[in-house]
Amino acid sequence: MAALTDLTIAQAGAGLDKGEFTARELTDAYLGAMEAARGLNAYIEETPERAQAMADASDARRAAGNSAGALDGVPLAIKDLFCTEGALSTAGSHILDGFRPTYESTVTQNLWDAGAVMLGKVNMDEFAMGSANITSHYGPTLNPWKASSGDNAGKDLVPGGSSGGSASAVAARIAAGATGTDTGGSIRQPGAFCGIVGLKPTYGRCSRWGVIAFASSLDQAGPLARTVEDSALMLEAMVSYDPKDSTSVDLPVPNYAAALTGDIRGLRVGVPAEYRMDGTPPEIEALWQRGVDWLRDAGAEIVDISLPHTKYALPAYYIVAPAEASSNLARYDGMRYGLRVDGEDLTETYERTRAEGFGHEVKRRVMIGTYVLSAGYYDAYYLKAQRVRTRIADDFRAAWDSCDVILTPTTPSAAFALGEKQDDPIAMYLNDIFTVPASMAGLPAISVPAGLSSDGLPLGLHLIAPAFGEETLLRAAGVLESAAGFTAQP
Repeated sequence: MAALTDLTIAQAGAGLDKGEFTARELTDAYLGAMEAARGLNAYIEETPERAQAMADASDARRAAGNSAGALDGVPLAIKDLFCTEGALSTAGSHILDGFRPTYESTVTQNLWDAGAVMLGKVNMDEFAMGSANITSHYGPTLNPWKASSGDNAGKDLVPGGSSGGSASAVAARIAAGATGTDTGGSIRQPGAFCGIVGLKPTYGRCSRWGVIAFASSLDQAGPLARTVEDSALMLEAMVSYDPKDSTSVDLPVPNYAAALTGDIRGLRVGVPAEYRMDGTPPEIEALWQRGVDWLRDAGAEIVDISLPHTKYALPAYYIVAPAEASSNLARYDGMRYGLRVDGEDLTETYERTRAEGFGHEVKRRVMIGTYVLSAGYYDAYYLKAQRVRTRIADDFRAAWDSCDVILTPTTPSAAFALGEKQDDPIAMYLNDIFTVPASMAGLPAISVPAGLSSDGLPLGLHLIAPAFGEETLLRAAGVLESAAGFTAQP
């Protein structure tokens, strides 16, 4: 039998049901692997005692014939943006050092209700602001992959961000799956960089209650896993209507795994002209064309489409997201929780706490957001960006008249070296150029590992579907996954 940590979530669930091993044995295998891989800095806090107790409870349920389902006994990593009762929840920031909530986020509570086991809290860019997992107060997370040739051969690589700890943990086999959050690509881009599946659901599908906020109109929780099937299993457990979240949508939860029929005959796949950008590496273009060919060979109809406002998505995003961040992060003042640096008066306490508590990237975005929301610039920047956002959503709505899903690359490159773009914020922001449009429109999207770069690093293909079209998205992604046959590991 393969090592327990090499099993997918679906395989682990089947093995547990058959009694081939126990949840405690599976959990202990992951805890051992985590200890051996601490050099990746994927975990901010490991929770071995809690994991073992949750695994023992899962074994007791199975022994009594009361299994909670496909995730019962499956060990997961939780991005440190999710509040977890009694466990460190810092958003990767010094300003939340030592914060241990007295409550559980809705998404993680749903996972525990489904029987999942918490291995610990994984690293992330501070307050989810970053594309490389280098802005965390707890230091950068490393990608378990190494380039086999080229300029970056042998160098430490970034895992992507902001869910870089989640992606690194899943790729390194130190978690069976992980939760992430996606604001402009923070599930899909690290998924592509680490050679795993990253799924962003429709905005409103997963509750945001108990998820530390970055940009409230964009943030959405989702799974990172090794296969499309595993993503479907995790998503079904994570999703629920939540009256505590005013943006939560009250819709039935489908059996997402049942959507993986392998049949996409007649499915219309849109290929947007605007994603063919100057400077895109030839290997990214070639992989995109292979994806088109794979879907066509499976019976899909390929349709050329236009999303004319795509080129404005990234600049509009970097106005809307920092504006919302500047508002959301105003609550961190040293008064109620987390870091407090005393000053001579209240104002100086605020200033010292925030100056010491926030990192450079968070300060940069708070300053940008405050600027675009200020009295003299609100109409010129923020309001105009929101109007552009509406045009982007309108482009997608028009596209759905002629296609059912849209296929694009996930990222403009493979994973890059640690520190390579650290001093160039614009170059770092461009990592999200293919993922941001779907986020601005609130649409579900998924990255599927589909090939290797010339340096031997994973590359992803990206599918976008209409709002609440996760079943169609997963069906197409499953076919793409089968055609790509991606089996490479770090």
